[in-house]
Amino acid sequence: MSRAVDTTRLEVDAGTTVADIPRRRIVVASMVGTSIEFYDFYIYATAAVAVFPYLFFPEGNDTTALLASLATFGLAFVARPLGSILFGHFGDRVGRKATLVGSLLTMGIATFVIGLLPTYSQIGIAAPALLALMRFCQGLGLGGEWSGAALLATETAKKGKRAWAAMWPQLGAPIGFLLANGLFLTIALLMDHDTSSADLNGAFLTWGWRIPFLLSAIMVVIGLYVRLRLEETPVFARAVARGEKVKTPLAQVFKSSWRQLIIGTFVMLATYTLFYVMTTWVLSYGTGKITPPGGSGPSFQYTDFLVLQLIAVLFFAAAVPVSGWLADRFGRRITLLVVSGFIMVFGLSFNVMLNQETMGTGRMLVFLAMGMVLTGMTFGPMSAVLPELFPTNVRYTGSGIAYNTASILGAAVAPFIAAWLATSYGVGWVGVYLLVAAAISFVALLVMRETKNESLDDVGV
Repeated sequence: MSRAVDTTRLEVDAGTTVADIPRRRIVVASMVGTSIEFYDFYIYATAAVAVFPYLFFPEGNDTTALLASLATFGLAFVARPLGSILFGHFGDRVGRKATLVGSLLTMGIATFVIGLLPTYSQIGIAAPALLALMRFCQGLGLGGEWSGAALLATETAKKGKRAWAAMWPQLGAPIGFLLANGLFLTIALLMDHDTSSADLNGAFLTWGWRIPFLLSAIMVVIGLYVRLRLEETPVFARAVARGEKVKTPLAQVFKSSWRQLIIGTFVMLATYTLFYVMTTWVLSYGTGKITPPGGSGPSFQYTDFLVLQLIAVLFFAAAVPVSGWLADRFGRRITLLVVSGFIMVFGLSFNVMLNQETMGTGRMLVFLAMGMVLTGMTFGPMSAVLPELFPTNVRYTGSGIAYNTASILGAAVAPFIAAWLATSYGVGWVGVYLLVAAAISFVALLVMRETKNESLDDVGV
């Protein structure tokens, strides 16, 4: 009898704690980390092409320097699954709040330090070594950030509003994109930087490129301020009260939830593939760096194409809350099945939409907007779907591993596969590649149970 009373009291206390916290604080706390995640990704991605080859890898030919710079960029994808395991362990053992603070600090400090690093001409080989180390630390922090933000949103959501609550951290993707690319574009224009050449004595390569990295500290401070004022989520508090914490969440998730890991990874595959095809690959194609067989591709100026992407990402941002509402209204599974079907149809449009003979600014903008709408529709419900697949005592670890494993299968390889297909066989095959990824996610969704009405206190699906 006493145990039942204690458990009930804990539930009431946990619920009261969440109710006492203004909803906007939970929204900001869950959204700021993913905003930093994508902000970090794009400032590093831009710098890996436009800055680092000249300042950190200057010896040898330009191609070698670029490849070396991109290799450090890829380190984050190696580190992210490790980060999901590391922070997932503490998130499932210690709690969501403390782990979110740790992942945010890891990511934020590494990003800020990159803005302070001396260059190759100042300290030699130690410069690229330090850059690689900071990139690895960024990956560790990123690996633990998303699942913690998703759990903060879902485990404090009202009944029937979980997908809507979970879409707020997903808005961090378009917000981060807008902030990062908008800031780099503004700095380059103000400093009259020519992105097609490298003026090592110009203001941009001398000090201007450091500004976006250093400004990330502002978002980190805001995130810490909000997160340190939060209490633990009631779902985790109830799991602790029931004595459900496990000693090794990693071993437990592979033992009891291996099926959910596989399903979650492949459900997320189309999302990652679409996003990085529509951002990283299409930027290379649109600016003429990828030449299809039998002709030349579009040749937009970098700054002009970036403006088109910044406009298109607004459609991404608008689609995220729509998808969250639909996932609560009709269910996660049916919503994502329909969106996956539309992604497959979109993949079949590449030959027509990206025909270099008829390509113009208007058609490219329509193509980008279509892709970004679909990206928002498939990305929006994911921070509800993946956490709902796992029981509370391994939810941080399980959702993080699924999310970041999908990033390797989708994000890490999609731009390279798409570039090879476009160069060897034409852009239509990039669309076929996207279609295949969407078909795999479609099958995974067919296998997955609907999780809309699952209680987060249950054992899982």
